[in-house]
Parts: sequence; structure tokens; C-alpha cells
Amino acid sequence: MGLLILDNSQIIIIIFFVFVVINILSFTLFFIDKKRAVRGKYRISEGSLLTISLLFGALGSYLGMQIFSHKTKKAKFQLGLPLLIFLNLIVLYYLMSGLFF
Repeated sequence: MGLLILDNSQIIIIIFFVFVVINILSFTLFFIDKKRAVRGKYRISEGSLLTISLLFGALGSYLGMQIFSHKTKKAKFQLGLPLLIFLNLIVLYYLMSGLFF
């Protein structure tokens, strides 16, 4: 069985695809948590929401926070998500520019 070798353009496409999927997931988690909050049901922990944000989902989390008006009064989300977006984009830039390869 041979080793799978990808060229840089394929790696960039995979990184971008994973980034988009994670952000869709984080956006969806904010939607689900908001609906559960309104209905008084079991919630997604803040730690889980922040973890997916750290793992390249900060943009989706921020959009979910704004669109669903969820966690907008919590300082760790108001300040943390923009900082995580910045951090996510820096790491994404380095990954896609090939500086880590």
C-alpha cells in the first residue's frame, strides 16, 4: 500500500474545506444552544462552544452569536471570539501559505 502524497494545492483545498465545515458546525451549535436556552432544555456548555471556536470555528461562532443574539452579554464571548477569529486566521494563513510544511 503506497503513501498518499498531496501537492500544495490539494492541501490548501483540504484545509479550506475543513475550515468551512468546522465553522458551519460552530454556527449550528450556537443555534442549537439558543433554541435549548429558550425552551429551558439541556444546554451545550460554554467550554464546548469556546473549544470549537478555538479549533478554527471562531468565525461561525461569532456569526451565530450575532445572528441568534446568543451569549452577546458574556465578556468571554464578546472579547474572546474576535480574538479567536484573529488567531484562527493567522494560523490558517500560515497553514495555507505552506510555512508549516
